[in-house]
Order: sequence, then C-alpha cells, then structure tokens
Amino acid sequence: MAMSRSRKIVWIALIVIAAVIKLFSFFPGAVERTYSMGLYLLIARLQRILFGWMPFSIGDIFYAAVTIWLLVGLFSLIRRIVRRQANGSYFLSVSRQWIFAFLLLYVVFNLLWGLNYDRKGIADQLQLQVRPYSNAELKDLLQVIVTRLNGLDSAALQNRPSLENEQVLFGQAAKSYSNLAALDPRFAYPSPSVKASLFSCLGNYLGFSGYYNPFSGEAQVNVNMPGFTQPYTTCHEIGHQMGYAKENEANFAGYLSARSSTDPTFRYSVYFDLYIYASRELYLRDSNLVKPLRAQLHPRILQDFRELQQFLKKYRNPLEPLIAGLYGRYLRANRQPQGIRTYNEVIAWLIAYYKKNGASAV
Repeated sequence: MAMSRSRKIVWIALIVIAAVIKLFSFFPGAVERTYSMGLYLLIARLQRILFGWMPFSIGDIFYAAVTIWLLVGLFSLIRRIVRRQANGSYFLSVSRQWIFAFLLLYVVFNLLWGLNYDRKGIADQLQLQVRPYSNAELKDLLQVIVTRLNGLDSAALQNRPSLENEQVLFGQAAKSYSNLAALDPRFAYPSPSVKASLFSCLGNYLGFSGYYNPFSGEAQVNVNMPGFTQPYTTCHEIGHQMGYAKENEANFAGYLSARSSTDPTFRYSVYFDLYIYASRELYLRDSNLVKPLRAQLHPRILQDFRELQQFLKKYRNPLEPLIAGLYGRYLRANRQPQGIRTYNEVIAWLIAYYKKNGASAV
C-alpha cells in the first residue's frame, strides 16, 4: 500500500529532525548553552507545572499503557503467525510501524531530555579536573566519608521518623536544592515535583531505587527501599530533572544538594551511599586498605549496612541480572561506556572536588 502525501511529509520531517538532533549532539558546547541551560529548563519546568500537581505519576501510567500495547501487539503477531495470516505485506506494514515508532520515540526523547547526555556537564560547570586517582587518594576520601558518617549517626537517627512521610521527604529534598542554589544559582529547582513510584513493589524485584520519566518530567522514588537510602535517591532523581542525564552527574548533583541540607538525615544518606561506592572501589584495588576504615564505623551504621543487604537479598531473583544487563546497554548507548559502573564514577568527581576545595568542602 502506497503512503499518502501527508504521511510521507511526516516521515520526511521525522527523519530530518532526527538527523539534525544527531548532528547537534556532536557539539557539546552548543548543547550545553542552547539546550541544557536554555530550552530544556523551560521544557522541564513546563512538564512539572502540567503534571506535578497530580498526586500520582502520569509517567508510570504512560509506561503501563505502552507495556500493555506492546504485549497486545506481540500477542496479535503470534496469533497471525500461528494462523498463517502473516504474509509479506503484513510484515512490511509491521516493520514500517516499528521504524516510525522508533523515529518518533528518538525525536521526542531527545527533545524532551535525551540531548542532556551530550552536554558538557557538571564537571565543566564546576571546573573540576577529573582524572584517574591513586589508591592513596581514594583511601583519604574514604576516611573523610567515614568521619562524616560517624559524626552524623545520632542526629540522623533522630530525624528518620519524620521522613517516613513522603511529602516531608520530597519537600526536604527540594529545600536541599534551594540551599545549594543560594550558593550557585545554576542549581535552582523551580516548581518541584517528586512522586512515589506506582511500581515500588516491582522495583524491589527489578533492583531500582528511583528513576526519571523524560516524557512527563516526573522524578519517581521507590519508597519501599530502606528509609535511610531514600533522601539521596530523591536528590539524585531531582538531578536528572535538572538536566544531568548521566548517572555520575546525577549522583554528583545529588551529593551537592544532600550535603547542603539542614537535615542530618539527608547528609547521612549521601555519605552512606558514597561509602558504598568508595569502599567497593578500594576493595577491588586493595581489600586490606578497606578493613581498618570499616572498623571505625559506629555499630549503628554497620547495622544499616546489614539491613540494606538483607533487603536486597530478600528480593533477589533470576530476572535482576537480565534487567541490569539491559540497563547497562542503555547507559552505554547514551555516552556512558562503563554501563552500570557509571554510578561509581562519582568517586572520581568527588576526589577532584576534594583536591580543588579541600576536605572541609566534602
């Protein structure tokens, strides 16, 4: 069947826009100036204004609808094949539909958020010299993190009950960014919008603590995770909302904001997570260097680590490695060649920040 004139125009338009987006992505400076610090900020705020007032996640409903549509399409395809109704014309039509859907998804995804993967990013903004680091530098950083954790232990424990209220948790995260923006206006977070994921229970099994929906501009948090992990997760997802697409960048934006919080629970949460990243990296390099530092941690902090391990063990399942592998491929396809380990790269950024500003700044 020949395409109509209007459909041809739509196809040509999508192909041209996709080509322009791809070409534009090769110029990080231009992406940073005109998109990430310009057009995207308007798009993201408009999304939060449109959908942020709703008490549930529009993005989650969208994902559920797409999943149902895909399953129905797959069922229809299998049924046609079984009934021998899938001829060459049918497969050609289905192929066109899939290519069109892919083109549309590519264009919408990049215009709404995806181009942020190609920006210069937060290291350029803060003029950090991110380089390979030595074991000694990593050990020094881990010592600072241990000291921070021990110093926050009691105060953070007292404030935990209040953050069981989701609105208090999300409000405190927005306030953390306000505190950071008072020092650096580039981290301003107008029209805040963070929501509990409708798929939190499923997230326990799939291994995610939060995610950002670029099609609705909503940041979602898995509120079933242990409470002491949620403040940093929330700040991380807001970092995605602000246009820091790569996981190491969102991690660092989350670190800067959570560290700026007046709530010790937020500061405890970020250092707790950073301890995991830093100790894991140091353990892989020289396990003997980690043991004396871990021995310095207060018993209550070690109990939190055990609680987190038990939680993760409870929901471990055969699908988790598959999901992690697929997500790693997604990250590599979006300028994050380390895949899942991209999250861990925040340590290199933190060491660069440490070297530039001193231990007291960390």
